[in-house]
Amino acid sequence: MSPPPAIAGILFDKDGTLIRYDESWGPVNREAARIAAAGNAALEPVLLAAGGMDPETGKTKADSLLAAGNSAEIAEGFVAAGSPLNVADLTRELDALFLRAAEFSVPVADLPSVFSDLKARGLKLGIASSDNEKAIRRMAESSGIADYVDFIAGYDSGFGTKPAPGMMVAFCKAVGLQPAEVAMVGDNSHDMHMGRAAGAGLNFGVLTGTGTLQTLRPLADHCLEDITLIGDLLRELAAARPGLSRA
Repeated sequence: MSPPPAIAGILFDKDGTLIRYDESWGPVNREAARIAAAGNAALEPVLLAAGGMDPETGKTKADSLLAAGNSAEIAEGFVAAGSPLNVADLTRELDALFLRAAEFSVPVADLPSVFSDLKARGLKLGIASSDNEKAIRRMAESSGIADYVDFIAGYDSGFGTKPAPGMMVAFCKAVGLQPAEVAMVGDNSHDMHMGRAAGAGLNFGVLTGTGTLQTLRPLADHCLEDITLIGDLLRELAAARPGLSRA
């Protein structure tokens, strides 16, 4: 068995990885459906179901439209499911909604503590999300991690969308690393596929979002309960590769 790669950077997904999905996005998804329904209350649960969220329980399926899609993809899905709005207008409305909601996100842990610890190890840190870039930056600022983050990309940043490798490739170029030196951390298959497509050194799946062991285990090198365990895992990997890992 080959030794684990030396990890010098970590690229995080946002929703379900840094912030708790159901608590943060449940109310937002309902508001998105309300906007898309344009006054037709009976259409709202139909749109939520089409997006992958159970209107009754509020649970969202792994890898569904609402779990992994960006604003434009969600708008297209809602229009296909019956929204009377056009895709371009609905996309703008959803982007504005997601930006407003960013500062009310519920973090999965003490994010400044986690990020400061990883940064102190000399790691480059980035966030790549299917949300819009302004919303990601607002979340980073409101949660107190903006100063620790070297790179932020959303679906509208010009690097492509998940599961294509563009955002990870851009992160690597921005911080001067090779993809094999980077770990991708996410809660959905889109994140894992992006890591694989870019040639990431490792994929870490976390269980704080919509993904499950069943959906993540085939694609992740390691599955963790949450991001607070990454530091310990990096120490274990460094011990298996003495003198080479910068973690």
